[in-house]
Parts: sequence; C-alpha cells; structure tokens
Amino acid sequence: MATSGTQRARTAPAPRLGPRPLPLHLMAAALAWTGSRAAWPLLKNGSLPWRPQVRARAAALESQLENVDPEAFEHALDAASRVRWRALVDGILAYRHHPYRRDLADPPTVWHEGTTRLLDYGATSPSSRDGAPVLFVPSLVNRAYILDLAADTSLMRWLAGRGARPFLVDWDRPGPVERDFTLTDYIAGRLEGALDAARAASGRRPVVVGYCMGGLLALALAQRRPGDIAGLGLLATPWDFHTDGGGQGALAASALFALGPLMELMGELPLDAVQALFANLDPQLVPRKFLAFGRLDPASPKAARFVALEDWLNDGVPLAAPVARECLGGWYAKNAPALGQWRVAGSPVDPGRLRMPCLNVIPGQDRIVPPASARVLAQAIPGAAALEPTIGHIGMMVSAHARAQVWQPLADWLTKIAAPRASR
Repeated sequence: MATSGTQRARTAPAPRLGPRPLPLHLMAAALAWTGSRAAWPLLKNGSLPWRPQVRARAAALESQLENVDPEAFEHALDAASRVRWRALVDGILAYRHHPYRRDLADPPTVWHEGTTRLLDYGATSPSSRDGAPVLFVPSLVNRAYILDLAADTSLMRWLAGRGARPFLVDWDRPGPVERDFTLTDYIAGRLEGALDAARAASGRRPVVVGYCMGGLLALALAQRRPGDIAGLGLLATPWDFHTDGGGQGALAASALFALGPLMELMGELPLDAVQALFANLDPQLVPRKFLAFGRLDPASPKAARFVALEDWLNDGVPLAAPVARECLGGWYAKNAPALGQWRVAGSPVDPGRLRMPCLNVIPGQDRIVPPASARVLAQAIPGAAALEPTIGHIGMMVSAHARAQVWQPLADWLTKIAAPRASR
C-alpha cells in the first residue's frame, strides 16, 4: 500500500539541532571574520598591535600586502567572508540532514537505580561472559556511549571481544531525585551500588576505569572501597585545575556567579550552558569543523564518523546544580583536589593513600584536560604506571589511533592485573 506524504513525514527522522549552542558558535564565527575586516584599516596605517608570538608572521604579511591595492583588497576580504559564512551554514545544514543515525542496541541492564543503570557488555561476545570484570565510569556531563559509539568504534565491545567483561555506568540525565545530588550521592550511593552489582554479576573484584570526570569519581570510589577493587585505570583524568595559571578557575568562578540564579531556578546546569563553557576552550573549533565537514562527500565513511561524534557531543546532559557548584566552585575555582580539600562523605580524597595497581593514561594532545593537570595525579599515586599517547581527549576513544595507542595498552594492563575468580 502506498504511503502518504503525511505518513512519511511522521516516520522521517527529525533534523538535528546542533551544533549546540548554535547562536554562540555563529557569533564566534561572525566576530572572527568581521574582526578581520575591522582590523584592515589598522594594518594599513601600521597601528595594529601584534602579540610577540605572531610578530614574525605579521611582518611577513605586511610585506606581502605592500603593493596591494587597498580598495581591491577590501572587496576581496568582504567577498571571502561571505563565501566562508555561506560555507559554514552549508556545512551545518549538511550535518543536520545527514542520514546517519546511531542504531546500536544496548547490552542488557544488570542493575539500575533512579536514572542510573549498569550495562553488561559480557552479552556482546561469547568469550566475555567469564572474563575479568572491568567497571567503566564515564563523566556525568556527557552520555556514556562515547565508549560504545558505533560497532567499529566501541572500546566496550572491543574489550569484550578480547575476553574481558566490561560493565558501563550510564548516568543518564538527572531526574527529580538526582537534581538534589552532590558528588557524594553519586559516588557513595550510585557508584557503590554499581560496583556491588558488577561484582555480584561476575563473581570477581572488578578493575575500575574512569574517563575524564569519571576518573575523579572512580578515584574516590577506589579510596572508599579498596578491598572490592582489583585495580584503578584513569583515562584523561584531571587533578590540578590550576596548571594553566588559574585561567580556567577564574572563568569557572565567573560562570558560577552568572549562572547561579539559573541553577537555583532549574535545579541543574543546562546542557547549552555546559557546552558554552567547553566552547570557551577554543571558540573557533566548531566553525573550523563544520567548514571542513561541508567539503566532505556526505556518503563517505569519514562523514558518517563525523556525524556520529557530533551527535554524541550534542546529546549531552545537564549537571545537577549541587554537582555543578562543586565542580565549578570547588574543583576549578578553588583547585580543591590538588590542595587536598575535596571531600566525599566527609573524608578527603587523597590519591597518596591508594595501594592498588593503577594506570594513568594522559593524552598528550588533550585540550579539555591539560596533560600537566593529569600528570600531577599520576605522580601522586604510589607506584602508578603512566602512559602518554600522542592523541586527544575524545580521540583516545574514537580516533583512528585509539586502538593502538590507548585500547591495546589498556587491555594489556587489564590482563596483567585482573583479579582471579576466587577473590569474590
């Protein structure tokens, strides 16, 4: 039977809303490109101030423009800005209407409480059910499926195919109960519940591996429950939040002040506010990405990978207001972890007290967690092994180099320190 146009519209996937927050990214692009036009008169009369690190390039540019007709250059500059703006819009629209949709089925849920659940990837591979358990703890601010992005880009399924039994904590977005949660509620409550469930399901003490913010949660869990954990893996986990001289701390303090009334009203830090804070690390990153995406063949695997990752980035979750206050005010503004002032359930989190195998993976090209911040943590844990791949923060999960530089070394370490079944 023929399908009507109305019926087709109902079944068609909805256009995407990203990149989020779109007005911020468009404004960043506009300011950069119109800034070039505004700087031209200053460049012509030699009054444009240059930072020391770009003075040599600036001198070369001025030399190249010495014999250029000013009016013609102005027209060319305006035309280039219009072309680039159109290309950016085209790239965003191409992303929004791309046919890719993630259709990877979740593995079984073996435990849940509130909006938190524990996924058992032992069901994805015949060799995994009796494997050594590994409990993965992702960040609270991004969806957990970055570790299971696609069939060929999934650390969880890759490890399961090599005999491990990965469990993944999926926090989801805060519900009515979780909006009142502190970090203590997540760590001493939900995360300990997930640990108990992973141990009961596998019959063995799991290794706990935390990614980014999840590494801090995993570290606190390991300190609270050392007898129930076989080892601790920390992937791109920050510790000293002032290694940049306190710049991010000052920004966090300002953001906390500005967003405080909104969090009080909503009970959470909204996703777009979280995304805006990340965008501050590199305001031109999104314009660069979508200009490049617009030049790709939409049918290419590279385009599909781009869309898959962008869908995940735009599918983030808000932070419960108390957690946002602890992270922005305590971690970033006050540098509480590095100063020994971060407490969970009243006790300070002290990496120097850990006495278990530990691996710190520190991405050398990380812009979200500066490598220097993660190195401080690696040095604070007695006997910890450290690995510094030449890779980025998200790239350690999804890039072409992830398997060789991160996944395989992690798998080798897990095999080495996995607890025997008798340790239940």
